[in-house]
Amino acid sequence: MNSRWKPSVTVAAIIERDGKFLLVEEHTQDGLRLNNPAGHLDPGEGTVQACVRETLEETAFHFTPGALVGIYMSRFEKAVPGQARPLDITYMRFAFCGTLGDEVAGQALDEGIVRTLWLSPEEIRACVPRHRSPLLLTCMEDYLAGKRYPVDLMTVDPSVYGAKP
Repeated sequence: MNSRWKPSVTVAAIIERDGKFLLVEEHTQDGLRLNNPAGHLDPGEGTVQACVRETLEETAFHFTPGALVGIYMSRFEKAVPGQARPLDITYMRFAFCGTLGDEVAGQALDEGIVRTLWLSPEEIRACVPRHRSPLLLTCMEDYLAGKRYPVDLMTVDPSVYGAKP
C-alpha cells in the first residue's frame, strides 16, 4: 500500500477591479460557498496555464496572470459516510493576480458554479462563514498588502507538457 502523503495542488485568481474582488458562488457539500476562481492543477499543465483555464471555466472571463501573490497550504478533515475516520486533505494553492480580459459570450460556467460576483474587502471579511476556503481571505489580504512575485518564479520543465527528456 502506498502511504506517501501528497497534497492537492490548486490555483486561484485574485482579481481586483475598482476596489472589488471577483468571486464565484458555488454549490458544495456544505451549501453555497464563496471562493476565488480556483481549481485543481490538471496533468500536462503548469500553474499559470491552470489558473487561466480555471478562471475561464468558472467565470467565463479570460485572465492573464501577471504576478504570483503567494503559495499557501491549508488542511481540513471531511467526513466520509460509512467511515469512522474523516478524510484528511491538504491543499497547496498557487494564487495569481493579473488582468481580467473579455467575457466569452455564451460560455457556460463550470458545474456547481451558480454565479460570479464582485465584493469589496469589507464584504468579504464580513462573510467568512460562507468562504469555501480559509485561503480566500488570506490571499486577498496578501494582495492588498502588495505581495507580488514574478510569475516565472516557478520553472515548468517541458516534460510536464509531454516532451521527452
